[in-house]
Amino acid sequence: MKQAKHHRIKTITEYHAFMGIPKPDHPLISVIDFTLIKHVPGDQPVSLLLHFYSIALKKNFNARMKYGQQEYDFDEGLMTFTAPGQVIRIEREDEEELRHSGRLLLIHPDFLWKTVLANKIAQYEYFGYAVNEALHLSEKEEWTVMGIMQQIEQEYRSNIDKFSQDVIIAQVELLLVYAERYYHRQFLTRKISNHKILDRLESLLNDYFGSQEIQQGGLPSVQYVADNLHVSPNYLSGLLKTLTGQSTQQHIHDKLIEKAKEKLSTTDLSVSEIAYELGFEHSQSFSKLFKSKTNLSPLEFRHSFN
Repeated sequence: MKQAKHHRIKTITEYHAFMGIPKPDHPLISVIDFTLIKHVPGDQPVSLLLHFYSIALKKNFNARMKYGQQEYDFDEGLMTFTAPGQVIRIEREDEEELRHSGRLLLIHPDFLWKTVLANKIAQYEYFGYAVNEALHLSEKEEWTVMGIMQQIEQEYRSNIDKFSQDVIIAQVELLLVYAERYYHRQFLTRKISNHKILDRLESLLNDYFGSQEIQQGGLPSVQYVADNLHVSPNYLSGLLKTLTGQSTQQHIHDKLIEKAKEKLSTTDLSVSEIAYELGFEHSQSFSKLFKSKTNLSPLEFRHSFN
């Protein structure tokens, strides 16, 4: 894989200049027509670290794009979200002209200062999603998103007055709420795929708790589980919350308690030995977690079988 050239882009004006498109009408918010971006500068892959939010609706993309360690699939219209400080990597064939359509909304954090979205925007988990979990939209949903972006563009291109920022913020918030609705719909309508993830989660935890790995590495982390299921931690927890009402961490603890109950009821191992086999360095930590989940100490649970 070619070494990527890294670029830190702090302002929306810098982004426009980097992509070879006209200067933005507003320094803190911009809606870009993707057909205007024909080339990514340089003859090697580029990694872009942006200091602002980006919300993209992109179609027919003929390059390769990575976000974190995951690769985007642009075979269908996809809506994607990145937050300040996240890295996007773009790879293209040598000097091939980019072919893509759609819109890109850029929002600098300074534009949100002293507005309802200043803190609220961080609560939308899809800004942390890995790339292969991008949002798939129906044609009707694409038109809805495109319409809101056009409203935002029209507003900042008009004569700015004391209401302009409030109007734009309201439109951005509406866009984010629609995205939240579409993600929730995506969880529910992709039940077959989602239940496959549940099956893989169950198998992964069974294998982990039944191996020697737990004694060496301790309880599996949420990051470990997500990496092995090839999804992001936020996506996995969002999916599990929707389908089961429990987070990834709660699923890990449930599997731990299940294994602990099995050992307490079918073996003569001491509580300390069971704690060690389940990856705990100190038996007190194991006993505390067990009681918090069952309202019984490990010994009380064992005695209930006698």
